[in-house]
Amino acid sequence: MRVTLAPMSDSTPLLGGIELGGTKCVCLIGTGPEDIRMRTAMPTGADSAATLRRLEAELRRGTETHGPIEALGIASFGPIDLDRASPTYGCITSTPKPGWRGTPLVRRFGAFEVPVGFDTDVNGAALAEGRWGAARGLADFSYITVGTGVGVGLCVNGELVHGFLHPELGHLRIARSPGDTWAGSCPFHGDCVEGLASGPAIAARMGTEAHLVPAEDPVWETVAHALAQLLHAIVVTTAPRRILIGGGIPQARPELLPRVRRQLVRSLNGYIDRPEVAGECDDLVSAPGLGALAGPLGALALAARALAH
Repeated sequence: MRVTLAPMSDSTPLLGGIELGGTKCVCLIGTGPEDIRMRTAMPTGADSAATLRRLEAELRRGTETHGPIEALGIASFGPIDLDRASPTYGCITSTPKPGWRGTPLVRRFGAFEVPVGFDTDVNGAALAEGRWGAARGLADFSYITVGTGVGVGLCVNGELVHGFLHPELGHLRIARSPGDTWAGSCPFHGDCVEGLASGPAIAARMGTEAHLVPAEDPVWETVAHALAQLLHAIVVTTAPRRILIGGGIPQARPELLPRVRRQLVRSLNGYIDRPEVAGECDDLVSAPGLGALAGPLGALALAARALAH
């Protein structure tokens, strides 16, 4: 799918972005949410080299039409190597996605000869929400995507959290929903959050795609429980002012969000006496302000950060 929109402003640097998701990839050129000059989506094929060639070709076509970009952001599914001293910096590492383990990303797009910002897709989306979306003005917040996988981006004191690796809280082991003994679908951990609440996990459990499972099916309470356990861990570790939950699953099932809030309140059990977690946590837990564009705009946010540094 290729979408070209007219530019709205030439006052800020033109940026390029590549978002690599578990199911689809997006290539875009623009300056922000009000000025997306080109957006192209394509499947994340099993042949990583072929997919990257298509993305590079789209980006080159975009620069021929709209002019040269001044920086490029690459927001990728993980795990990825963010250690600049590592020989595999800029690569996807131990992903279970066939055909993508060890794929070099930063080196592949180095031919554009511009600053490159590189991080996870969820960290990129968190940056975008902090820059343009529902986390503007906040120094402490989290962005969670629930789709092909479950990923978490954490911003603490105005900075993305990194250690020797980016956060991988989607693989947190949790207290199981009472009576639920399903083994989970994660090839590494079985019943971690991703193994219980991701799209493939729901499909494996139910025998049909997640978006085809009726809203009233009891499985959604189990999914909500797993996600609430993840939120419980985030609340008691980084105390975010806001937690934004995006991705294909909550977009298809918006009624999931209130269920997660209720399960979180139940799990916290009154322990934290703060206005952020009062009532049904409506202000704490919400949908992304940028909607489905949070991920693609995350790549532009990474490009803007690379240019600034």
